[in-house]
Amino acid sequence: MEHQKTLKSKITLSGKGLHCGKQVTVNLLPAEVNTGIRFSRTDLPSCPIVEARIDFVSDTSRGTTLEKNGVKVATVEHLMAALTFFGIDNILIELSGPEVPILDGSAKIWVEKINSVGTIEQIGLVYHYEIKKPISYKDEAHGIEITALPFNGYKADITIDYGSSVLGKQTFSIDSLTDFETQIAPCRTFVFLHEIEALLKANLIKGGDLANALIFVEKSLSEEQLSYLRNAFPEEKDIKVEKGILNNVKEYFDNEPVRHKLLDFIGDIRLLGIKVKGHFILKRPGHHANTEFVKKIKDIIMQELKGAPIYNPDKEPIYSIKEIKTFLPHRYPMLLVDKIIEVDEDYVVGLKNVTNDEDFFNGHFPQEPVMPGVLIVEHMAQTGGILVLKDYPDPENYNTYFLRIDGVKFRGKVVPGDTLVSRLILTEPVRRGIVKMKGEAFVGSKLVVEAELMAQVSKNQK
Repeated sequence: MEHQKTLKSKITLSGKGLHCGKQVTVNLLPAEVNTGIRFSRTDLPSCPIVEARIDFVSDTSRGTTLEKNGVKVATVEHLMAALTFFGIDNILIELSGPEVPILDGSAKIWVEKINSVGTIEQIGLVYHYEIKKPISYKDEAHGIEITALPFNGYKADITIDYGSSVLGKQTFSIDSLTDFETQIAPCRTFVFLHEIEALLKANLIKGGDLANALIFVEKSLSEEQLSYLRNAFPEEKDIKVEKGILNNVKEYFDNEPVRHKLLDFIGDIRLLGIKVKGHFILKRPGHHANTEFVKKIKDIIMQELKGAPIYNPDKEPIYSIKEIKTFLPHRYPMLLVDKIIEVDEDYVVGLKNVTNDEDFFNGHFPQEPVMPGVLIVEHMAQTGGILVLKDYPDPENYNTYFLRIDGVKFRGKVVPGDTLVSRLILTEPVRRGIVKMKGEAFVGSKLVVEAELMAQVSKNQK
Protein backbone atom coordinates (compact mmCIF):
# COMPACT_ATOMS: atom_id res chain seq x y z
CA MET A 1 0.00 0.00 0.00
CA GLU A 2 1.19 3.53 -0.79
CA HIS A 3 2.29 5.66 2.14
CA GLN A 4 1.86 9.40 2.52
CA LYS A 5 4.84 11.68 1.91
CA THR A 6 6.19 15.02 3.06
CA LEU A 7 9.40 16.98 2.49
CA LYS A 8 12.61 15.87 4.17
CA SER A 9 13.48 19.44 5.10
CA LYS A 10 12.53 23.09 4.68
CA ILE A 11 12.74 24.92 1.33
CA THR A 12 12.83 28.71 1.00
CA LEU A 13 12.67 30.87 -2.11
CA SER A 14 11.42 34.28 -3.18
CA GLY A 15 9.86 35.79 -6.26
CA LYS A 16 7.21 38.16 -7.58
CA GLY A 17 3.54 37.39 -7.65
CA LEU A 18 2.33 37.48 -11.25
CA HIS A 19 -0.71 39.64 -10.58
CA CYS A 20 0.04 41.45 -7.30
CA GLY A 21 3.61 42.32 -8.36
CA LYS A 22 4.84 41.98 -4.77
CA GLN A 23 8.01 40.18 -3.72
CA VAL A 24 6.88 37.11 -1.80
CA THR A 25 8.98 34.72 0.29
CA VAL A 26 7.82 31.11 0.38
CA ASN A 27 8.73 28.48 2.95
CA LEU A 28 7.84 24.88 2.14
CA LEU A 29 7.78 22.97 5.43
CA PRO A 30 7.41 19.27 6.27
CA ALA A 31 4.02 18.56 7.86
CA GLU A 32 2.49 15.83 9.99
CA VAL A 33 0.57 12.90 8.56
CA ASN A 34 -3.06 13.54 7.49
CA THR A 35 -2.69 17.34 7.62
CA GLY A 36 -2.82 17.74 3.84
CA ILE A 37 -1.59 20.64 1.73
CA ARG A 38 -2.06 23.96 3.54
CA PHE A 39 -1.11 27.57 2.85
CA SER A 40 -0.33 30.02 5.66
CA ARG A 41 -0.32 33.80 5.15
CA THR A 42 2.55 34.81 7.46
CA ASP A 43 2.07 38.49 6.54
CA LEU A 44 -1.29 38.52 8.33
CA PRO A 45 -2.08 38.41 12.07
CA SER A 46 -2.22 34.85 13.48
CA CYS A 47 -0.88 33.47 10.16
CA PRO A 48 -4.27 32.17 8.95
CA ILE A 49 -4.44 28.84 7.17
CA VAL A 50 -6.11 28.16 3.82
CA GLU A 51 -6.36 24.49 2.90
CA ALA A 52 -5.71 23.49 -0.72
CA ARG A 53 -9.22 22.23 -1.34
CA ILE A 54 -11.77 22.80 -4.06
CA ASP A 55 -14.22 24.17 -1.46
CA PHE A 56 -12.07 27.30 -1.16
CA VAL A 57 -11.63 28.18 -4.86
CA SER A 58 -12.88 31.77 -5.22
CA ASP A 59 -11.45 33.01 -8.54
CA THR A 60 -10.18 31.38 -11.73
CA SER A 61 -9.89 34.38 -14.05
CA ARG A 62 -6.11 34.17 -14.75
CA GLY A 63 -5.02 31.49 -12.31
CA THR A 64 -6.50 29.58 -9.39
CA THR A 65 -7.17 31.54 -6.21
CA LEU A 66 -8.15 30.04 -2.85
CA GLU A 67 -10.02 32.04 -0.21
CA LYS A 68 -11.11 31.21 3.32
CA ASN A 69 -12.64 33.70 5.77
CA GLY A 70 -11.51 36.56 3.55
CA VAL A 71 -7.90 35.34 3.35
CA LYS A 72 -6.70 34.77 -0.24
CA VAL A 73 -3.89 32.74 -1.78
CA ALA A 74 -3.53 33.21 -5.55
CA THR A 75 -1.85 31.37 -8.43
CA VAL A 76 -1.42 28.04 -6.64
CA GLU A 77 -1.61 25.75 -9.70
CA HIS A 78 2.07 25.37 -10.69
CA LEU A 79 3.18 24.53 -7.15
CA MET A 80 0.23 22.15 -6.74
CA ALA A 81 1.27 20.33 -9.93
CA ALA A 82 4.84 19.90 -8.64
CA LEU A 83 3.54 18.53 -5.33
CA THR A 84 1.36 16.08 -7.29
CA PHE A 85 4.36 14.82 -9.25
CA PHE A 86 6.35 14.14 -6.07
CA GLY A 87 3.35 12.56 -4.35
CA ILE A 88 3.55 15.02 -1.45
CA ASP A 89 0.46 14.66 0.71
CA ASN A 90 1.35 16.77 3.74
CA ILE A 91 3.06 20.19 3.57
CA LEU A 92 2.73 23.64 5.10
CA ILE A 93 3.38 26.46 2.61
CA GLU A 94 4.15 29.78 4.28
CA LEU A 95 3.67 32.89 2.14
CA SER A 96 4.70 36.44 3.02
CA GLY A 97 2.14 37.80 0.56
CA PRO A 98 -1.14 37.04 -1.19
CA GLU A 99 0.23 35.10 -4.15
CA VAL A 100 2.53 32.19 -4.95
CA PRO A 101 5.47 33.61 -6.98
CA ILE A 102 5.25 33.09 -10.72
CA LEU A 103 9.04 32.44 -10.98
CA ASP A 104 9.72 31.50 -14.63
CA GLY A 105 6.04 30.85 -15.42
CA SER A 106 6.32 27.08 -15.07
CA ALA A 107 6.78 24.39 -12.38
CA LYS A 108 10.45 23.84 -13.23
CA ILE A 109 11.95 25.73 -10.26
CA TRP A 110 9.55 24.09 -7.80
CA VAL A 111 10.61 20.67 -9.08
CA GLU A 112 14.31 21.58 -8.79
CA LYS A 113 13.87 22.84 -5.24
CA ILE A 114 11.95 19.78 -4.08
CA ASN A 115 14.51 17.51 -5.75
CA SER A 116 17.26 19.28 -3.79
CA VAL A 117 15.85 18.14 -0.42
CA GLY A 118 13.82 15.06 -1.35
CA THR A 119 10.74 13.53 0.24
CA ILE A 120 10.15 11.08 3.05
CA GLU A 121 7.47 8.45 3.57
CA GLN A 122 5.09 8.74 6.50
CA ILE A 123 3.04 6.27 8.48
CA GLY A 124 -0.33 7.21 7.01
CA LEU A 125 -1.69 5.51 3.91
CA VAL A 126 -2.62 7.20 0.62
CA TYR A 127 -6.12 6.75 -0.73
CA HIS A 128 -7.08 7.26 -4.37
CA TYR A 129 -10.43 7.88 -5.95
CA GLU A 130 -10.72 5.74 -9.05
CA ILE A 131 -13.07 6.94 -11.80
CA LYS A 132 -15.77 4.26 -12.03
CA LYS A 133 -17.76 5.54 -15.03
CA PRO A 134 -17.38 8.39 -17.52
CA ILE A 135 -17.63 11.90 -16.05
CA SER A 136 -17.89 14.92 -18.36
CA TYR A 137 -17.92 18.70 -18.13
CA LYS A 138 -18.83 20.82 -21.17
CA ASP A 139 -18.86 24.51 -21.98
CA GLU A 140 -20.11 24.48 -25.56
CA ALA A 141 -20.01 28.27 -25.89
CA HIS A 142 -16.22 28.22 -25.48
CA GLY A 143 -15.53 24.84 -27.08
CA ILE A 144 -14.40 23.32 -23.77
CA GLU A 145 -14.86 19.68 -22.85
CA ILE A 146 -13.26 17.59 -20.10
CA THR A 147 -13.96 13.87 -19.75
CA ALA A 148 -12.66 11.31 -17.28
CA LEU A 149 -12.76 7.60 -18.06
CA PRO A 150 -11.95 4.61 -15.84
CA PHE A 151 -8.22 3.86 -15.81
CA ASN A 152 -5.98 2.39 -13.13
CA GLY A 153 -3.38 5.14 -13.32
CA TYR A 154 -2.99 8.72 -14.57
CA LYS A 155 -3.45 9.17 -18.31
CA ALA A 156 -4.25 12.31 -20.29
CA ASP A 157 -4.90 13.41 -23.87
CA ILE A 158 -5.16 17.16 -24.36
CA THR A 159 -5.98 19.41 -27.32
CA ILE A 160 -6.08 23.20 -27.63
CA ASP A 161 -7.20 25.29 -30.59
CA TYR A 162 -7.86 29.03 -30.23
CA GLY A 163 -8.17 29.71 -33.96
CA SER A 164 -4.72 31.29 -33.91
CA SER A 165 -2.56 31.28 -37.02
CA VAL A 166 0.56 31.49 -34.82
CA LEU A 167 -0.36 28.91 -32.20
CA GLY A 168 -2.37 26.54 -34.37
CA LYS A 169 -3.95 23.35 -33.07
CA GLN A 170 -1.80 21.54 -30.50
CA THR A 171 -2.07 18.10 -28.88
CA PHE A 172 -0.17 16.18 -26.22
CA SER A 173 -0.60 12.84 -24.42
CA ILE A 174 0.82 11.10 -21.36
CA ASP A 175 0.34 7.58 -20.00
CA SER A 176 1.61 8.46 -16.52
CA LEU A 177 3.24 11.31 -14.58
CA THR A 178 6.65 9.64 -14.82
CA ASP A 179 8.09 12.19 -17.29
CA PHE A 180 6.46 15.23 -15.68
CA GLU A 181 9.84 16.67 -14.65
CA THR A 182 11.26 16.82 -18.18
CA GLN A 183 8.19 16.96 -20.43
CA ILE A 184 5.67 19.14 -18.54
CA ALA A 185 7.25 21.01 -15.60
CA PRO A 186 9.41 23.40 -17.75
CA CYS A 187 6.46 24.53 -19.88
CA ARG A 188 5.64 28.19 -19.28
CA THR A 189 2.37 30.05 -19.19
CA PHE A 190 1.34 31.86 -22.36
CA VAL A 191 -0.86 34.73 -23.46
CA PHE A 192 -1.87 36.50 -26.66
CA LEU A 193 -0.65 40.07 -27.13
CA HIS A 194 -4.19 41.39 -27.48
CA GLU A 195 -4.93 40.13 -23.96
CA ILE A 196 -2.04 42.05 -22.36
CA GLU A 197 -3.71 45.46 -22.44
CA ALA A 198 -6.93 44.12 -20.92
CA LEU A 199 -4.99 42.41 -18.12
CA LEU A 200 -3.04 45.57 -17.33
CA LYS A 201 -6.23 47.65 -17.26
CA ALA A 202 -7.74 45.08 -14.87
CA ASN A 203 -4.80 45.79 -12.53
CA LEU A 204 -3.35 42.32 -13.14
CA ILE A 205 0.08 40.94 -14.25
CA LYS A 206 1.93 43.58 -12.18
CA GLY A 207 4.69 41.01 -11.69
CA GLY A 208 4.68 39.79 -15.28
CA ASP A 209 7.54 40.36 -17.66
CA LEU A 210 8.51 39.23 -21.13
CA ALA A 211 10.59 36.35 -19.77
CA ASN A 212 8.13 34.45 -17.57
CA ALA A 213 5.51 33.92 -20.27
CA LEU A 214 5.27 33.13 -23.95
CA ILE A 215 3.48 36.06 -25.62
CA PHE A 216 2.05 35.20 -29.03
CA VAL A 217 1.58 37.96 -31.63
CA GLU A 218 -0.82 37.51 -34.54
CA LYS A 219 0.11 40.66 -36.50
CA SER A 220 3.03 43.05 -36.86
CA LEU A 221 3.30 45.60 -34.07
CA SER A 222 2.39 49.21 -34.78
CA GLU A 223 4.41 52.06 -33.29
CA GLU A 224 1.52 52.77 -30.93
CA GLN A 225 1.62 49.17 -29.65
CA LEU A 226 5.39 49.26 -29.27
CA SER A 227 5.16 52.49 -27.27
CA TYR A 228 2.47 50.99 -25.03
CA LEU A 229 4.57 47.88 -24.37
CA ARG A 230 7.69 49.92 -23.59
CA ASN A 231 5.72 51.84 -20.98
CA ALA A 232 4.20 48.66 -19.56
CA PHE A 233 7.55 46.84 -19.40
CA PRO A 234 10.17 49.62 -18.95
CA GLU A 235 12.90 47.09 -18.12
CA GLU A 236 12.68 45.76 -21.68
CA LYS A 237 15.06 47.84 -23.82
CA ASP A 238 14.41 46.20 -27.17
CA ILE A 239 10.95 44.83 -27.91
CA LYS A 240 10.64 42.73 -31.05
CA VAL A 241 8.67 39.88 -32.55
CA GLU A 242 10.20 36.82 -34.17
CA LYS A 243 8.31 33.74 -35.31
CA GLY A 244 5.14 35.09 -33.71
CA ILE A 245 6.59 35.33 -30.18
CA LEU A 246 7.29 38.62 -28.46
CA ASN A 247 11.00 39.16 -27.71
CA ASN A 248 11.82 35.80 -29.29
CA VAL A 249 11.55 33.79 -26.07
CA LYS A 250 12.46 30.36 -27.36
CA GLU A 251 9.94 27.57 -26.90
CA TYR A 252 11.22 24.46 -25.14
CA PHE A 253 8.81 22.36 -27.24
CA ASP A 254 6.88 22.99 -30.44
CA ASN A 255 3.72 22.40 -28.40
CA GLU A 256 4.77 24.07 -25.14
CA PRO A 257 1.41 25.89 -24.67
CA VAL A 258 -0.68 22.71 -24.69
CA ARG A 259 1.77 21.07 -22.28
CA HIS A 260 1.38 24.06 -19.96
CA LYS A 261 -2.39 23.64 -20.05
CA LEU A 262 -1.89 20.06 -18.87
CA LEU A 263 0.41 21.37 -16.12
CA ASP A 264 -2.41 23.66 -14.95
CA PHE A 265 -4.92 20.81 -15.03
CA ILE A 266 -2.65 18.54 -12.95
CA GLY A 267 -2.37 21.28 -10.33
CA ASP A 268 -6.05 22.15 -10.31
CA ILE A 269 -7.37 18.60 -10.02
CA ARG A 270 -5.20 18.05 -6.92
CA LEU A 271 -7.56 20.45 -5.16
CA LEU A 272 -9.96 17.52 -4.88
CA GLY A 273 -7.98 16.73 -1.73
CA ILE A 274 -7.27 13.13 -2.70
CA LYS A 275 -5.46 11.63 -5.65
CA VAL A 276 -7.47 10.51 -8.66
CA LYS A 277 -6.95 7.60 -11.00
CA GLY A 278 -8.40 7.99 -14.47
CA HIS A 279 -7.95 8.74 -18.16
CA PHE A 280 -8.57 12.44 -18.78
CA ILE A 281 -9.51 13.73 -22.22
CA LEU A 282 -9.15 17.51 -22.29
CA LYS A 283 -10.31 19.87 -25.01
CA ARG A 284 -9.31 23.50 -24.51
CA PRO A 285 -9.28 23.34 -20.67
CA GLY A 286 -8.76 26.33 -18.38
CA HIS A 287 -8.81 27.05 -14.66
CA HIS A 288 -12.56 27.66 -14.52
CA ALA A 289 -13.35 24.46 -16.41
CA ASN A 290 -10.77 22.48 -14.42
CA THR A 291 -12.18 23.50 -11.07
CA GLU A 292 -15.80 23.03 -12.17
CA PHE A 293 -14.81 19.52 -13.28
CA VAL A 294 -13.22 18.86 -9.88
CA LYS A 295 -16.42 20.00 -8.17
CA LYS A 296 -18.32 17.54 -10.33
CA ILE A 297 -16.06 14.68 -9.22
CA LYS A 298 -16.49 15.72 -5.59
CA ASP A 299 -20.28 15.77 -5.98
CA ILE A 300 -20.14 12.22 -7.37
CA ILE A 301 -17.94 11.07 -4.47
CA MET A 302 -20.35 12.59 -1.96
CA GLN A 303 -23.30 11.04 -3.77
CA GLU A 304 -21.64 7.64 -3.51
CA LEU A 305 -21.42 8.18 0.24
CA LYS A 306 -25.19 8.65 0.52
CA GLY A 307 -27.49 5.79 1.26
CA ALA A 308 -26.52 2.41 2.62
CA PRO A 309 -22.99 1.12 1.92
CA ILE A 310 -22.86 -1.94 -0.31
CA TYR A 311 -21.82 -5.02 1.65
CA ASN A 312 -20.56 -8.01 -0.30
CA PRO A 313 -19.88 -10.90 2.12
CA ASP A 314 -17.80 -12.64 -0.55
CA LYS A 315 -15.28 -9.79 -0.57
CA GLU A 316 -12.32 -9.89 1.80
CA PRO A 317 -12.58 -7.20 4.49
CA ILE A 318 -10.02 -4.40 4.68
CA TYR A 319 -9.52 -5.28 8.35
CA SER A 320 -10.68 -8.51 9.99
CA ILE A 321 -11.52 -8.87 13.69
CA LYS A 322 -7.91 -9.90 14.37
CA GLU A 323 -6.58 -6.65 12.88
CA ILE A 324 -9.33 -4.59 14.52
CA LYS A 325 -8.05 -5.76 17.90
CA THR A 326 -4.68 -4.16 17.13
CA PHE A 327 -6.43 -0.77 16.73
CA LEU A 328 -9.01 -0.90 19.51
CA PRO A 329 -8.51 -1.80 23.19
CA HIS A 330 -12.12 -3.07 23.50
CA ARG A 331 -12.80 -6.76 24.07
CA TYR A 332 -15.90 -8.91 24.50
CA PRO A 333 -18.57 -7.93 25.32
CA MET A 334 -17.71 -4.31 24.39
CA LEU A 335 -15.91 -4.87 21.08
CA LEU A 336 -18.69 -3.96 18.65
CA VAL A 337 -16.97 -4.04 15.24
CA ASP A 338 -16.43 -7.33 13.38
CA LYS A 339 -15.11 -6.06 10.02
CA ILE A 340 -13.95 -2.95 8.24
CA ILE A 341 -15.17 -3.24 4.65
CA GLU A 342 -14.19 0.21 3.28
CA VAL A 343 -11.64 2.80 4.34
CA ASP A 344 -10.42 6.00 2.72
CA GLU A 345 -8.71 9.17 3.82
CA ASP A 346 -11.95 10.75 5.06
CA TYR A 347 -14.36 7.90 5.71
CA VAL A 348 -14.65 4.32 6.95
CA VAL A 349 -17.34 1.63 6.81
CA GLY A 350 -17.59 -0.94 9.60
CA LEU A 351 -19.84 -3.92 10.22
CA LYS A 352 -21.23 -5.82 13.18
CA ASN A 353 -23.11 -9.10 12.98
CA VAL A 354 -25.82 -8.92 15.67
CA THR A 355 -26.44 -12.37 17.16
CA ASN A 356 -28.98 -13.67 19.67
CA ASP A 357 -26.31 -14.58 22.24
CA GLU A 358 -25.23 -10.95 22.75
CA ASP A 359 -25.06 -10.36 26.51
CA PHE A 360 -27.26 -7.27 26.44
CA PHE A 361 -30.24 -9.13 24.97
CA ASN A 362 -30.71 -10.94 28.33
CA GLY A 363 -32.20 -7.78 29.78
CA HIS A 364 -33.03 -5.62 26.71
CA PHE A 365 -35.64 -7.10 26.34
CA PRO A 366 -36.17 -10.82 27.15
CA GLN A 367 -39.47 -11.03 25.24
CA GLU A 368 -38.53 -8.67 22.42
CA PRO A 369 -34.71 -8.37 22.06
CA VAL A 370 -33.60 -4.95 20.77
CA MET A 371 -30.02 -3.68 20.57
CA PRO A 372 -29.67 -0.64 22.90
CA GLY A 373 -29.33 2.61 20.97
CA VAL A 374 -26.34 3.64 23.05
CA LEU A 375 -24.48 0.52 21.88
CA ILE A 376 -25.26 1.28 18.24
CA VAL A 377 -23.69 4.71 18.78
CA GLU A 378 -20.74 3.01 20.50
CA HIS A 379 -20.37 0.72 17.45
CA MET A 380 -20.27 3.81 15.23
CA ALA A 381 -17.68 5.47 17.48
CA GLN A 382 -15.44 2.39 17.44
CA THR A 383 -15.67 2.27 13.64
CA GLY A 384 -14.67 5.93 13.49
CA GLY A 385 -11.82 5.31 15.91
CA ILE A 386 -10.28 2.84 13.47
CA LEU A 387 -10.26 5.53 10.75
CA VAL A 388 -8.06 7.69 12.98
CA LEU A 389 -5.93 5.06 14.72
CA LYS A 390 -5.02 3.13 11.56
CA ASP A 391 -2.34 5.74 10.77
CA TYR A 392 -0.61 5.48 14.15
CA PRO A 393 2.47 3.21 14.31
CA ASP A 394 1.47 2.13 17.83
CA PRO A 395 -2.34 2.35 18.02
CA GLU A 396 -2.33 0.08 21.07
CA ASN A 397 -0.91 3.02 23.04
CA TYR A 398 -3.87 5.30 22.24
CA ASN A 399 -7.55 5.49 23.13
CA THR A 400 -10.41 7.58 21.80
CA TYR A 401 -12.83 9.18 24.26
CA PHE A 402 -16.22 10.76 23.57
CA LEU A 403 -16.36 14.52 24.04
CA ARG A 404 -19.78 15.17 22.57
CA ILE A 405 -22.65 13.50 20.70
CA ASP A 406 -25.10 15.70 18.77
CA GLY A 407 -28.09 15.21 16.51
CA VAL A 408 -28.71 11.58 17.46
CA LYS A 409 -31.79 10.18 15.74
CA PHE A 410 -33.02 6.62 16.17
CA ARG A 411 -35.01 5.62 13.11
CA GLY A 412 -35.35 1.85 13.43
CA LYS A 413 -34.72 -1.20 15.59
CA VAL A 414 -31.69 -3.49 15.43
CA VAL A 415 -32.53 -7.09 16.41
CA PRO A 416 -30.81 -10.50 16.46
CA GLY A 417 -29.88 -11.66 12.98
CA ASP A 418 -29.32 -8.15 11.63
CA THR A 419 -26.10 -7.03 9.98
CA LEU A 420 -25.36 -3.52 11.24
CA VAL A 421 -23.29 -1.45 8.79
CA SER A 422 -22.10 2.05 9.69
CA ARG A 423 -20.32 4.75 7.73
CA LEU A 424 -18.33 7.47 9.50
CA ILE A 425 -17.18 10.56 7.56
CA LEU A 426 -14.72 13.16 8.86
CA THR A 427 -16.38 16.56 8.86
CA GLU A 428 -13.16 18.43 9.71
CA PRO A 429 -9.43 17.58 9.53
CA VAL A 430 -8.11 15.98 12.72
CA ARG A 431 -6.36 18.65 14.77
CA ARG A 432 -4.62 18.18 18.12
CA GLY A 433 -6.26 14.79 18.46
CA ILE A 434 -9.81 16.19 18.13
CA VAL A 435 -11.96 14.12 15.77
CA LYS A 436 -15.32 15.29 14.37
CA MET A 437 -17.42 12.87 12.34
CA LYS A 438 -20.88 12.34 10.96
CA GLY A 439 -22.12 8.78 11.34
CA GLU A 440 -24.93 6.74 9.84
CA ALA A 441 -25.85 3.14 10.70
CA PHE A 442 -27.90 0.89 8.41
CA VAL A 443 -29.59 -2.48 8.43
CA GLY A 444 -29.91 -3.43 4.79
CA SER A 445 -31.00 -0.25 2.99
CA LYS A 446 -32.72 1.19 6.06
CA LEU A 447 -31.12 3.99 8.07
CA VAL A 448 -31.50 3.08 11.76
CA VAL A 449 -29.30 5.65 13.54
CA GLU A 450 -27.56 8.91 12.63
CA ALA A 451 -25.39 11.11 14.83
CA GLU A 452 -22.58 13.66 14.93
CA LEU A 453 -19.67 12.52 17.06
CA MET A 454 -16.74 14.35 18.60
CA ALA A 455 -13.87 12.52 20.29
CA GLN A 456 -10.38 13.03 21.65
CA VAL A 457 -7.48 10.74 20.76
CA SER A 458 -5.22 10.47 23.80
CA LYS A 459 -2.05 8.57 24.52
CA ASN A 460 -2.36 6.10 27.37
CA GLN A 461 -0.73 7.09 30.65
CA LYS A 462 2.05 4.73 31.67
